Amino acid sequence: MSRGLWFAAGAGAGIYAMVRGRRAAEVLTYDGLHDRLGALAVGARLFRDEVAQGRAEAEDAVRARLGASSPPQISSPPDTPELAHRQQRGTP
Repeated sequence: MSRGLWFAAGAGAGIYAMVRGRRAAEVLTYDGLHDRLGALAVGARLFRDEVAQGRAEAEDAVRARLGASSPPQISSPPDTPELAHRQQRGTP
C-alpha cells in the first residue's frame, strides 16, 4: 500500500510541476507579456477612475458640509480683442 501511495504522490507532483511549467513558459512568450501589460493598463485605468470618483464624492460631501451648492464657474478670457471690447461695452 505504501508504494502505491508514493506512486500517486509522485504522479500528482509531476502533473502539478508540468502544469506550472507550461504556465510560466506561456507568461514569457510575446503574447503572454502582451496580455500582462494590457491587463496592467486596464488595472491602472480602473484605479484612476476609482480615485477620480472618490475625489468627486469627497468634494461633494465637503461642499454639502460647508453649504456650497456648486463649484465656482471660472470664465475664460475672450479670444479676440474685438470680443473683449464688445463684452466691456455690453453689446453682442
